[in-house]
Order: sequence, then C-alpha cells, then structure tokens
Amino acid sequence: MSNKLKIEIHSFSYKKGGIPKDYSGNGGGFAFDCRGILNPGRVEEYKQQTGCDIGVQNYLETVTEMPNFLELVKNLVSINIDNYLSRGFEHLQINFGCTGGQHRSVYCAEKIAAFVKEKYPQTEVMLQHDEQPQLNQHV
Repeated sequence: MSNKLKIEIHSFSYKKGGIPKDYSGNGGGFAFDCRGILNPGRVEEYKQQTGCDIGVQNYLETVTEMPNFLELVKNLVSINIDNYLSRGFEHLQINFGCTGGQHRSVYCAEKIAAFVKEKYPQTEVMLQHDEQPQLNQHV
C-alpha cells in the first residue's frame, strides 16, 4: 500500500446542507440516517447542547436505540475498512445525518471516529462537524 487509508467522517444536517460531497474523486461512501433515533433536541434541557455534551450522550445511550444502531454501524464499516486496507484503497467517507446536525449525528460521528482510531490505528481519521464548526477545534 503506497498511502494510508484516509477515513473522512462527517456529521451533517439533512435540512441545512444535505449529505456532504465526497471530493476525493471516488464518490459515495456511507451516509447513515440518524433520524430514526429519538431526538434529544426535543428535550428542553438538551436543546442548546450537542452530541458532545454528557447529558445528550447519556440520553442517547440510555433512552434510545443508539447503542444498537452504533453496533450495527461499527460492523458494517469494519467490513469496508478491512477490505479497503487489504486492497490498498486510499479514501473512505462516512457521514452521519440528522435533522439539525447537532445532537445525534455529532454523537455518532464522534463515537465512530474514536472506534476507527482505536481499531485501525494504521488509518488517518479526519472528523468534521459540518453544522457545528465550534466542535472541530478539538478533533
């Protein structure tokens, strides 16, 4: 393999910008729709928070189907990452969308980025929160 596999992970809003474009030239990748998970943004105390805040995380992990959703995502993306690594591919994009790009998609993108970094340290992971740019400084 000549170059590292670069894995670009985005959180986004279906209402504001839609699925992020893949500028790698490969097109495609994954787009996971998180809108089937209960929205913590409908709970008053979480409205101003994001998927990086502990209250939102606890809500998603204990009140919703998010843990099951993420396990399925981990299994699915692992199939592709394993395959891409064995074939010398250089780019994979993984996108998580929800209504506003603030709670569910941010949470998923953060969790999957951590998972990929741990399981595949030989890859380069880039994490981008399209609707929450203030969160990008810590990633």
